[in-house]
Amino acid sequence: MAPPLSFPLLLLTLIIFSSTTFSSSQATKTSQIITRDLYKSIFLHKDDSACPANHFYGYSAFIKATKRFPSFGNSGSLATRKREIAAFLAQISHETTGGWATAPDGPYSWGLCYKEEISPGSSYCDSTDLQWPCYPNKTYHGRGPIQLSWNFNYGPAGKALGFDGLKTPELVSNSSVTAFKTALWFWMTEQKPKPSCHDVMTGKYKPTAADLAANRTAGYGLVTNIINGGLECGIVSDARVNDRIGYFQRYAKLFKVDTGPNLDCESQKSF
Repeated sequence: MAPPLSFPLLLLTLIIFSSTTFSSSQATKTSQIITRDLYKSIFLHKDDSACPANHFYGYSAFIKATKRFPSFGNSGSLATRKREIAAFLAQISHETTGGWATAPDGPYSWGLCYKEEISPGSSYCDSTDLQWPCYPNKTYHGRGPIQLSWNFNYGPAGKALGFDGLKTPELVSNSSVTAFKTALWFWMTEQKPKPSCHDVMTGKYKPTAADLAANRTAGYGLVTNIINGGLECGIVSDARVNDRIGYFQRYAKLFKVDTGPNLDCESQKSF
């Protein structure tokens, strides 16, 4: 039998044990970082009758979808994890917004209002993409939280998630869990030369020489560049970019975390 621990050694042991226990407790689930109540406070109006997607983007569907991507909201410090989740929710809120300048509770309380693109201008079929050929009579317009668009996104998203994205693209607007999964797939997947949004928001992104030359620096603005830089970046005070930032700033406050630097992409060249 070992001799009893002296008081200083016992104290040190307790401190180490306490510290280990604390570190273990930081490995919280996404559902503990964004609780059902917090989700409700973020999306105050998503289930209003004025929103075509009312009752589609439920909390349970979101949490179930995150389990398909265990690294989402689970990389880095607690602040980093909160910031990534806030950034993701802000971007999908802009993509699905039903808000307006004088909307009740402000324009940034109306995310997840739509599940399909309004009046798409085309079928979003790139016929030159032979790897992901369009299926007859199917359209690949924006659907779901990230407004997944084009056959070259529906195809690989479906393959990764276990459904035929080219043959059944409508599944993205018919299944809440699938809809969230496609948004998370886009967020988590590197599409060279673009890094993944996840890597950018968790500090894993390392700019290439081309990125540096294009002034593409880490931050929320680079995420916007990844999602829709060809239309929104390199423009001074673009209203769409500012809307994305407005959502992020509101959500960061609700998560009690700072937004980090480089919120816009007005000085960045698109990919």
